[in-house]
Amino acid sequence: MKKVISAVILISILMSGYLMAESKDILNLQIKDTIAKFEKRAKGGQAFLDKKCAGYLVMPNIYKAGFIIGGEYGEGGLVIDGNITDYYSIVTASIGFQAGAQKRSMIIAFLTQDALNAFRQKNKWKVGVDGSISVANWGGGIDLSTVDFKQTVVAFVFDEKGLMANLSIDGSVFKKIKK
Repeated sequence: MKKVISAVILISILMSGYLMAESKDILNLQIKDTIAKFEKRAKGGQAFLDKKCAGYLVMPNIYKAGFIIGGEYGEGGLVIDGNITDYYSIVTASIGFQAGAQKRSMIIAFLTQDALNAFRQKNKWKVGVDGSISVANWGGGIDLSTVDFKQTVVAFVFDEKGLMANLSIDGSVFKKIKK
C-alpha cells in the first residue's frame, strides 16, 4: 500500500510541474531576481558570474517532495554574456531515504566553454551520464571571484524553504524547453 501511495505522490509531483510552469515574462523576472539574490548573498558573486563563467543556468524555483519515492521539477534559463539564451526544465525522480517537501533555487555555473558546449549540444542532459555537477560549499565570507574550482560545472543551491531530508542532483535531467 505504501508503494502505491508513494507512486501516486510521485506521479502527482511530476505532473504538477506542468501546472507550475511560468510564462516566459514571469520566468525572466524570476531569473533576474534569483541572480540578484545570489550576487547579494555570495561575496564576489557578480564578478564570479561575469568573469569566471562561460555561461550559467538559473533555476529560480525547484520544487521537490517525496516520502521514500520522490520527485522534483523546475524551470529556468541559460544566461550567456548577460542574456537569457535558452530555457530548460529539471526533472528528477528518486527512491531512497527522503521525506518532506522543499523549494530551492540553484545556479549551475559552466566554468569552461567546453563544458557549456557539451551541455548545449544535447536536448536532454542527464547528471552523472552526460556530465557531472559538483555542488559547491559556499558562504562564510569566501569571495567566489577568487576561488579556483577544480570542476568545470559547479552548482550553487540557496534560498531553500521547507524541509527535505536529502539533497542530491544526481540523476536529474535537464531538458531544453520552449517558452
